[in-house]
Amino acid sequence: MELKDSILSRFMKYVKFSTASDEGSSTCPSSKGQLALGRELAKDLRAVGLKKVAIDKNGYVTAELPATAKGPVLAFLAHMDTAPDASGENVKPQLHRNYRGGKIVISAKQGVAISPADSHGLGDCVGHDILTASGDTLLGADNKAGLAIIMGAMEHLARHPEMPHGVIKVAFTPDEEIGRGVDLFNVKKFGAKYAYTVDGDVVGTVEDETFNADGLKITVQGKSVHPGSAKNSMANAVRIAADIMASFPENMLPETTENREGFVMFTSCESSIEKAELDGIVREHDLQKLKRLERLLKAVVAEKRLKYPLAKISLEFREQYRNMRQMLDKQPRVMERLYAALEAEGVAPIHKPVRGGTDGARLSFMGLPCPNIFTGGNNFHGRHEWVSVQGMEKSARVLIKLAQLWAK
Repeated sequence: MELKDSILSRFMKYVKFSTASDEGSSTCPSSKGQLALGRELAKDLRAVGLKKVAIDKNGYVTAELPATAKGPVLAFLAHMDTAPDASGENVKPQLHRNYRGGKIVISAKQGVAISPADSHGLGDCVGHDILTASGDTLLGADNKAGLAIIMGAMEHLARHPEMPHGVIKVAFTPDEEIGRGVDLFNVKKFGAKYAYTVDGDVVGTVEDETFNADGLKITVQGKSVHPGSAKNSMANAVRIAADIMASFPENMLPETTENREGFVMFTSCESSIEKAELDGIVREHDLQKLKRLERLLKAVVAEKRLKYPLAKISLEFREQYRNMRQMLDKQPRVMERLYAALEAEGVAPIHKPVRGGTDGARLSFMGLPCPNIFTGGNNFHGRHEWVSVQGMEKSARVLIKLAQLWAK
C-alpha cells in the first residue's frame, strides 16, 4: 500500500475504538478502551516488522525499529486517548474526497458543518481528502491521527532498509488529555535521546513552547441555617462560590485571550449550602506572569473572606507542567533537524506557542527533549473536528526525513 493509503486505513480502524480518558478514574489507563486499542497497536507494530514490542500493565505501548546506520536513538510518540469533552462512542468517520473549498456539511440533520471561515487551515486543503465524524461525536484525530502517522512512517522505513536511520523508538501513551500521559512512563528504560510528539494541528505547525500550567481548587465551607431565620447567620456556599467565579476579570478568561495571553478557567463547581468546591486551571507562557495571576486569585479569595466572615474559604494550587521551551533551548539540534526536515519536504513551518500542554512538555523536563509536530487537522475535541489525509501523509514524510537527517 502507498503511504497515504496505509495511514488512511489505520486511521479509519483506530477511530472506531472508544478511548475517552476519564479524570474520575484512579486507574492507568483511565478507560478500558485504551487497553484494547493498545493491544491492536502492538499487533500492528509487530506486523510491520518492529522489534521489542510491548504493552505494559499501565497501557504504555513501546517498540523499536532497528538501525540501518549510526545515529542517536530517536523516538516518536502519540497518545491513545481522546478528550472526554465530547462523545467518542461509535465514531462513524466520513471521507470527503477532493475538497473543493467552501462549506463541508458534516450532518445536515444536526446542523453541523465546517468552513474556512470558522476552521483555521481548512482553506489551505483544497484538493485534499478531508475526514470528519458524522455529527454525533468527535472524530478522534487528536490523537489517532498521530498513531496512524507514526505507524505509516515506521512501516515505510521497515520496508525500505536502504534508507539510513539510527534506532527509532515508538511509544503510544494513555491519558494525555487528562494530564497523566507520562506519569508512569520510564524515560530511562525507554532509552531515547531525542523525541518528537505527533500531536499538533494544521500542516506545518511545529511547537516547542507550551503554557506553564497549575491546577487550582477553592473550597468554601458554608453554614446552613433555615432561610426563615438566616439573617446574619447563614453562609450560603453556593452563592459565595458563584461570587468568587464572577469576580475574576473577564479579560483573563480563555474566551477573551489568545496567542501568549494567559488565563484562569473554572472547570467545575460542586456545591450545596454547606460546602462548595471549585476546580480550575491557571495558564501562562511566562512563569512570572503565572505567579501574578495566582496572586490575583489569592487577592480575590482574601476579599471574599472579609465579605463572608461566617464561611471558611481555602485556595490551593497544584503544579501540572512547565513551559518546555526552557528545556528545548538547551538542545537546539532538536528544532534545527525538524526545520530541515520540513524544508526538505517542502513544508512551510508555522511556529506557534501551544495554548495548552503536550506529553512532550513533561518529557522535556524528564530529560527527553520533545517538541510537537503537526497531524494535519483542527477543531479537535468536538463534533467539528477534521483532518486532511494528505496532511497526515505529509507529517509521516517529515518523520521519515527526520529519521534520515539524524543518521547523518
